[in-house]
Amino acid sequence: MPYTTHTQQAIPSYSRDEQATAQAELYTHLESQAEAIAPTKDPLTSRDRRIIGEIIEVEPESVRTIWIEGGITVWVQFFDGGRLPFDRNWFATRVAEVKATLPETPLERNERLSDELEKACTVFGLYHGEIDWLGFSTKLYQDGRFVGFVGCNHQSWYARPRQYGVNRVAGSAKDVIALLGVRTAVAA
Repeated sequence: MPYTTHTQQAIPSYSRDEQATAQAELYTHLESQAEAIAPTKDPLTSRDRRIIGEIIEVEPESVRTIWIEGGITVWVQFFDGGRLPFDRNWFATRVAEVKATLPETPLERNERLSDELEKACTVFGLYHGEIDWLGFSTKLYQDGRFVGFVGCNHQSWYARPRQYGVNRVAGSAKDVIALLGVRTAVAA
């Protein structure tokens, strides 16, 4: 009876290096895809956390999220894993009370002003340059043409058609842009 001897063949080293490189590339690709597919966005703003922290007397940074269960209970989840339940009606009343008394931070003010400016620019068919967040002011443009400066100080919105000149003042971004002589954009 003939015997067959099997010998183990050596895999060339360059093949193993290519395989390791390909495997590393695959893992890198999978990691980037996982991040791109499921980005996490925080549902609570810093103001929300400040309000919740004020209501339940905890540090705002310790609040992870909240949710309503059964339309009756508001649950507050903390980063350390703990949870606290609250009656929905009581919690809603307290939120309204705290919102009325909680001062706006400079960042929150700038975000609110930026939203108002974006809406007003849309109405007039304008766009703005970079915003000076410290003084909240920017240049306005229409069809690539400089229209004027717009900003907001502690009292109200202001606009001026040139770098130097008299400020025109109004109560809203829309009103102050109109003072620059810009007409509302007409839909074609």
